[in-house]
Amino acid sequence: MKTTNSISAYTLEVKKSKFHSFLIPFSEFETKLNELKNSHPKARHFVTAFRYFNEYNQIVEGSSDDGEPKGTSGRPTLKVLQGHDLINVAIITIRYFGGTLLGAGGLVRAYSDSANMAVANANLVEFEELIEENINVDYEMASKCEYLFKKYNITVIDRNFLDGITYKIQGNKQNLKELRDVLFNQ
Repeated sequence: MKTTNSISAYTLEVKKSKFHSFLIPFSEFETKLNELKNSHPKARHFVTAFRYFNEYNQIVEGSSDDGEPKGTSGRPTLKVLQGHDLINVAIITIRYFGGTLLGAGGLVRAYSDSANMAVANANLVEFEELIEENINVDYEMASKCEYLFKKYNITVIDRNFLDGITYKIQGNKQNLKELRDVLFNQ
């Protein structure tokens, strides 16, 4: 599976209708949709599709045709995400109507092509499940921990200073295991 950490875009014109597609990290979906609606008040449709892992590690998918004929825009856009095996992402496609009806097949092709090109322009990375955990260390270990967090690409979410330091950290399974081995199995 792949994902993205940045926004990519593509604009397609079909019979004077313009399709602006944005592939975005799912965490930015709601904010970006509102931002696009505010910055494109004359657009006719804001078609969306998304795929993400929920807290139970299940894939959640959804799409919206936003006024386009049923099944001609949201579902084809979702199929693009599925076809590229993308996760934790969303696509928003803005359509400006050009005056010519495209028909069901034309809409499916236009939305699919625009979404595919946004994916092609994206900086895709291999998806890694990130795990959060807490570790407790003595104060003397602080500088060594900070060094190891950088070395093993571990993100520090929070630090709590009471009886020693409690770090809330996030990383992939392998890097967390290597960190624990170095810190606690010497």
